[in-house]
Amino acid sequence: MAPDPTAPRPVEPPSVPPLPTPLLATPGGRPTLPALPPLPPPRSGEDLAGVDESTWLDVIQKMDEVYSQLVADEVALEEKNAQLEQSQRFIFSLLTAMSDVLAACNSAGEIEETNAALCELVGRDERSLRGSPLAALMADAASAARIRHVLDTPALQRGGTVVEVELLDAQGQRVPVDFNGTPRFDAGGRRVGVVFVGRPMGELKRAYHQLRETHEALKRTQQQLLHSEKMASLGRLVAGVAHELNNPISFVLGNVHALGRYSERLRSYLGAIHAGAAPEALADMRRRLRIDHLLADLPSLMEGTLEGAQRTADIVNGLKRFSAKDRGELAPVDLNGVIERAVHWVQKGTAPAFVVHWRSGSPCPVLGSAGQLLQVLMNLIQNAYDAASALRRADGSPPTLWIEGHCDGPLARLTFRDNGPGIADEHLSRLFDPFFTTKPPGKGTGLGLSISYGIVEQHGGRLLAGNHAEGGAEFVLELPLAPDSGAATSASAASA
Repeated sequence: MAPDPTAPRPVEPPSVPPLPTPLLATPGGRPTLPALPPLPPPRSGEDLAGVDESTWLDVIQKMDEVYSQLVADEVALEEKNAQLEQSQRFIFSLLTAMSDVLAACNSAGEIEETNAALCELVGRDERSLRGSPLAALMADAASAARIRHVLDTPALQRGGTVVEVELLDAQGQRVPVDFNGTPRFDAGGRRVGVVFVGRPMGELKRAYHQLRETHEALKRTQQQLLHSEKMASLGRLVAGVAHELNNPISFVLGNVHALGRYSERLRSYLGAIHAGAAPEALADMRRRLRIDHLLADLPSLMEGTLEGAQRTADIVNGLKRFSAKDRGELAPVDLNGVIERAVHWVQKGTAPAFVVHWRSGSPCPVLGSAGQLLQVLMNLIQNAYDAASALRRADGSPPTLWIEGHCDGPLARLTFRDNGPGIADEHLSRLFDPFFTTKPPGKGTGLGLSISYGIVEQHGGRLLAGNHAEGGAEFVLELPLAPDSGAATSASAASA
């Protein structure tokens, strides 16, 4: 029977385009989206009766939206996985770069995480260390007990608790380590273990020991150099003292020899008198022994001897006054007397041809130590002579020093100017540095000006250096005046 052309025909569902293949699982075992289930078989025409084309389009659109969301979720998951891997690599690089040993333990004291420093120290790999008790790495029972005490302390400070232990290294040697144990908490704030971070102290202690030995050696060297500088100053002082003492001692020695000869004559003459010699013989003997001349010369001999002895005593007393042990106490000191003594010793000692223009003025008492100030002034005067004598002048003038002084308010100011070559600009900033010297090797230690600078600072004064406009070096010394000194006039003046 032929079909009725007027009867209704079933509606054919529109063709559905195939969905794209979902993303497969990525390497590394990360979670992936499950594959979409297969489409159900098309229903019969009766089941799809009344479903028009727009309905199918809506279904397809919804499926596209679901698939797009799945793709977006997959991309976001990939980004999170990449960030997680980057964070893990960063944490691993930090653990590897740490020079301190690290052990993250659980509440039972078992190692859950460590770093390369601990592995290298104990000679074990990270896999064998995980799960092993940290106390088992200790060198003795006392160190293990300290670790367990930190683990068992319930109220452990968040700032950490320092514990000193000893570990056994890869060679079986005991290595002291200072551990800092800090509590570790989970996301809920519950304590789940302790993190120990420590530094092996063996190398640090060896470095500290070497540093201490180097420091002690440096102190000994510094003391030797200071002693050398003091001995150099003492040598110049002794040279001046020897020259100063030579004259009165020679004078006294000559007089003593003369008195010895006179005493022999008197003994002979008195012996003849006691022997009852005839008057004519005594008169002849008196004339021959020059007894009358001897008696007339005795008062002058005694007076000269006493004068020489007194000069020697004055020199010795001056040395005792200026070389007395410094007790750190400052007292009023007449600056004029110290300058005169310093000039005298330098000229008598090493610089007999040194011309110094200085005239003592009214008393100018400063607050200080006479011995230390003498050392400063002798150093400045000696340096001026060394600099001036090193320069050959066309006019043939001798090495010369001008010393000028005056009181400026509460300060006494002294200026030392020589006729030497002056100070090079590149040396001005280093002039008072320890061990800096422009003298040839063996001629100076480089400590004279440095020591002088320190002494002046201890006295509350200043020591400045520069070049004079007319040539030569110029040093300015400022010292505080003694209280109630009343000094307001010129302390000295220079005479050309």
